[in-house]
Amino acid sequence: MGEITGSILLLCLISLTNANTSPTINTIVYRVCEDTPPGVVAFTIDASDAENNPLTFALTEPNDIFFSVEENTGRVLVQRTLDRESGDVMQLGVTVSDGPNTNTLPNTALFRVQATDADTSTAAVIKYSIEEVTPNDGLSLFSIVVTNGEVKLNGRLNYTGLSTFYRLKIKATDGGGQCHSDTPIFHSSVVFSFVTVTDVADLDPQFIGLPYTGRVEENSPPDLSVFKVTAIDQDIGINDAMIYSIEQSTEDGLFRIESDTGVISVLSAIDREATGDIVTLTIKATETHVNIHGIQASTTANVQINIIDINDNKPEFYKCGDPCVMASEFTGEVFEHSLGSVPINMTVKDLDRTANTKLSLGGPDGDVFSVEPQFTMSDSIVQLLVKQPQLLDYEEKQQMVVSVIAQDEKETSFHSTATVTIQIKDTNDNSPKFPEDTYKLNVREHSPVGTEVAIITAEDPDTMDQDRLTYRLLPDSILVYFDVEPLTGKVYVKNQTLLDREVRSLYSATLQARDSDEKPGSTVLEITVTDINDNAPVINRDSYLEFVQEGGELELKIEATDADDPNTENSQIVFAIVPSKYSSNFTIDPNTGVLRNNGELDREALDRELKGRIELNITATDKGTPPLFSVAKVIINVEDINDNMPKFEAQAYKFSVKEGEKGAFVGSVQAEDLDQTTDFNRISFSIIDGSFGSFIIRTFVDEPGYRGNITVDPDIELDYESARKHFKLRVEATDLGQKKAVVMVEVDVLDVNDERPEFLPARPVTVKENTTISGAIGNFAALDKDGNHSLIYELESIKCKFRGNDSLIPCNSFILEPTGEVKLNLEHMVDYELYDKVLVEAQVVDEYTQKGENNSVTTGLLEINIEDINDNAPEFIYSNSVFVVVSESASKGTSVAGVTAVDRDSGVNKQIEFEVTAVQFENTNNHTIEMRKLFEAVTTQQKDNYVGIIQTTEGLELTLKGKYLVTVTATDTGNLFSTTVLEIFTVDESYKVELRFTTTQAEVEQNLLTITRALTAATKAAVEVVSIRPDSTEVSRQVVPVAVSGSIMVAYFVYSNGTALASNEVEKMLSDPEHFPVLGQLGLTYIGGSTVQTPEVDPVKYILLGMVGGLIIVLAVLTTSLVCTRRNYGRKLKAAKAMNTAAMVASDNQKSGPVVPGTNKYTMEGANPVLNQNYNTTMVLDIDEESSDVDKVSLNSLDGSDDMAMSEKDNHIMGIIQEEGEDNGPPQHIEPLGAVLAQRGQKKGSNNARMGVSNPAFSTTDL
Repeated sequence: MGEITGSILLLCLISLTNANTSPTINTIVYRVCEDTPPGVVAFTIDASDAENNPLTFALTEPNDIFFSVEENTGRVLVQRTLDRESGDVMQLGVTVSDGPNTNTLPNTALFRVQATDADTSTAAVIKYSIEEVTPNDGLSLFSIVVTNGEVKLNGRLNYTGLSTFYRLKIKATDGGGQCHSDTPIFHSSVVFSFVTVTDVADLDPQFIGLPYTGRVEENSPPDLSVFKVTAIDQDIGINDAMIYSIEQSTEDGLFRIESDTGVISVLSAIDREATGDIVTLTIKATETHVNIHGIQASTTANVQINIIDINDNKPEFYKCGDPCVMASEFTGEVFEHSLGSVPINMTVKDLDRTANTKLSLGGPDGDVFSVEPQFTMSDSIVQLLVKQPQLLDYEEKQQMVVSVIAQDEKETSFHSTATVTIQIKDTNDNSPKFPEDTYKLNVREHSPVGTEVAIITAEDPDTMDQDRLTYRLLPDSILVYFDVEPLTGKVYVKNQTLLDREVRSLYSATLQARDSDEKPGSTVLEITVTDINDNAPVINRDSYLEFVQEGGELELKIEATDADDPNTENSQIVFAIVPSKYSSNFTIDPNTGVLRNNGELDREALDRELKGRIELNITATDKGTPPLFSVAKVIINVEDINDNMPKFEAQAYKFSVKEGEKGAFVGSVQAEDLDQTTDFNRISFSIIDGSFGSFIIRTFVDEPGYRGNITVDPDIELDYESARKHFKLRVEATDLGQKKAVVMVEVDVLDVNDERPEFLPARPVTVKENTTISGAIGNFAALDKDGNHSLIYELESIKCKFRGNDSLIPCNSFILEPTGEVKLNLEHMVDYELYDKVLVEAQVVDEYTQKGENNSVTTGLLEINIEDINDNAPEFIYSNSVFVVVSESASKGTSVAGVTAVDRDSGVNKQIEFEVTAVQFENTNNHTIEMRKLFEAVTTQQKDNYVGIIQTTEGLELTLKGKYLVTVTATDTGNLFSTTVLEIFTVDESYKVELRFTTTQAEVEQNLLTITRALTAATKAAVEVVSIRPDSTEVSRQVVPVAVSGSIMVAYFVYSNGTALASNEVEKMLSDPEHFPVLGQLGLTYIGGSTVQTPEVDPVKYILLGMVGGLIIVLAVLTTSLVCTRRNYGRKLKAAKAMNTAAMVASDNQKSGPVVPGTNKYTMEGANPVLNQNYNTTMVLDIDEESSDVDKVSLNSLDGSDDMAMSEKDNHIMGIIQEEGEDNGPPQHIEPLGAVLAQRGQKKGSNNARMGVSNPAFSTTDL
């Protein structure tokens, strides 16, 4: 490190103890080199104890983060790098304690401070005092000896109830002195001491999470965990471990508890039916170590465990008395033809808690009855109900037997059966009957009580009921008027007064007869009440009230009715006027009851005290014997007419009112109308002019006239500063007859200070996110029309508009000063990604306002736009897609995977570019190798998301098995980036499958979608078609070669998880009878080595055909021997020319060697170039056997002239055809030409594996 430039002076502040004599720190200043590395011992605390007790060392603030101390040795080690330039003196708090952990008693000496003074005499005498204790409530806990600086404990410390740390400010003051000056001079020094309180075991443990309730099913296996209790040591500084035990249980032996974990588990089998629903455990928690009292502290808690019932009992039947006894035989009785229940004293019980019992009936008579309840979930009394009472016939059957079946619906094998024997009892089944269904009877109204109406009796054929019938009248309401003697059937009057024809003239009653068994029979009585003259006429109204204007005509009809029988003299009525003071002014028609006046009515002619009121008495009398009458009062009000107008008391009025007082009282006006009636002397006031909507007037009664109170409109504030300071009101007084009077009222407006401040528009401001500006970023401004004002601004709300959401949500990103300045709240960083706009709403208040509101009418609004900065790196969006690539079908630009990323920034900051930064390959043995960049990323955008399409930059190796690990980096415009690794699984060429079709290549391509769907349906895999080529191979074993028409499809069968199907697996799936017929119709004939059934043939037929064929073969052999000699030579010429052409193919097209037309070498598309590739038409390959010109072509003519046109997928890896008949192993080259061609197919330095594909119809032997 070089030369040490300085050291640090370390000052240790204080030593601490617990109870006995305090340890002493002998050295408090240490020197430490600033280059002391972390982990190295800086110094050892020099401390001692008078009792030689073991010492414990600890560090406290300040600067304890730079050091650590060994608890038992006091060696102090450096924790962080020290820097002398930051300060050459460091204070470090040190705690030294001795002795056992007991409660420190009051008056115990804790430590001693010592100060020195270089003066002499009294100036060197030092006095000590405690100036301050933090926290403040600790001031009373400590004291100091003034003379020697010994600090003592005054009260008791409490680790859990009081503070665990105290800071003492201790002051040392000398005795003072003076020499020249007359005033003594005192000097003092202050030191801070730190006292740390350590906890002792003096509190009992405590259970947490009370109350405790657990649950367990009955019959649960032993050791099943049921519940866990937890207790903690309240001495938080010790936190002793707990020992748990079961002290008491309402049911012994059922549960146990883990002593260290508190887990309660099952100990033995539990039967809820025996133990009950609840078991209560008393759990004890005991501390592991003894406390200060020398005992192990403990506490207890109750745990309630609910026993959950399971279905393990079947329902049973009981006869319940005292007590209930299980039974299977029950008896009952029932009357014949009766309905209702049959008591059998049967109870069904299921001892399970949640029983669900189904009850049903069986036995020979089970159809006659039904059982209730049919379903029950608890102990229930079982009743039998009669379902078919007609079958309960005592004359037919005296006893019935039924079976009651109780079955557990959840466990149908749990069931019980009980037999019930029912005795049928005889009944009286005939009812009394009257001779007639209806009797019509008459009786005079108000007949005396006991008057006989009629005697009516009934008959009952039952012998048991002879002379035992009783009678009664129904309903009970008829008994108020009539009754019947119960033994004789005599109907008589019961109430003379209520038997009133005018109230009710016809009564209908039912006369009922009952036999000894109370079986009833009945008949209807219709009783008509005849009339007598017992009702006086009734005038329809008790009194009549009529109004007629003076000088008008009166015509009033008095109506009356008589309740006696109509069309008799008892109901005929005559009307008359009872003589009185004003009766001579009126007449009445005695028959019609029409009342009229004789002459003109004049209100002023009547007594003034009557106020126009005349009262007459009218009588209505009938013509019965004796005649009866009634009286009604008729009141006639002679109405006044309006012949007077209102009049004001004064000629004019003048008032004043202060501005700004809504609804303020202005003054009153008075007026009177001399008409006597309120209809014409009632006055209403209104302001007809001069108010300008500022005043209203309300009318009040003020005898002998009316008063109009003028007030300011409650919705209007008069403004002295406006143009209208003086009003001239025209007040109108109007009676109900629209007669009017007008008076002038002048109102002066008095000035007050009442204007409210108004906000000035605030321009929007812009703030960049994450900024830390301490000054104002905007401000509010307001005006007040009053000359003397003091405006302050108050915050109403701060709301943020979060991105992607137009709603405003309260936030606290800014603060408002009373001066109107808006500043950043530096405790909350502004983040554009959370919100892009903030609206600050404020209120302005005028402190000098005298009246009215002192704040503005509307609040001010400041819009703060948050400006985005580039502070977020792109984030990839997780996708659970599995990416798979078929190596053979992948060429440059093939899309194999995709990634999606977003950037929380906005604008140009959120633009993302994707790049492939690394490619690795992990084989099936989990071995990873580095690869060149076989992939590239193309960036596109979809709305707010950016998509990276992963494409191949070249063809992929066919033989690699495993997965590519492609590292993709997403970078934004600020060069912030993030990466992800894609796994792209490969499907190598070992999974290539060739399918042979009888149809042509064009037909297969036309039906490709249908074929692919059928293949997918059969294999449940995605079909990747590599190529379709014609199948133009020849059957070489025939005497005459025959070309086989059709086509071959090369494909891969891949699942979405990256796995693929081999040829034999595809063959097995496609050969399934469910799918092969469909594929057969599409032309599929061959999949790998599938067998073909040969149809039965007729041997005789083929013997004859064979003989004919033999003759043809002899001729064919002679002919072809000449042809083959010529053709063999032609093929050699083609092979040589093809070799020359292959050598000249461009290097960028030679991925796996030259393409050799005329040989059995196939490209990645699975096509023979001679059969399926485009080639130069000037190069003659198909030599006509009949042309002799080919024989003359020189091999030199092949040089540098003919080029072979390659297919668009010629950059794929090309394979070598296996020899015919070979199934496994690498291709073998039997002939020299085949070996040479295969060697030329290898590129230098290429380690690409070769794959053999069998083509039995075309081999190098043909060359």
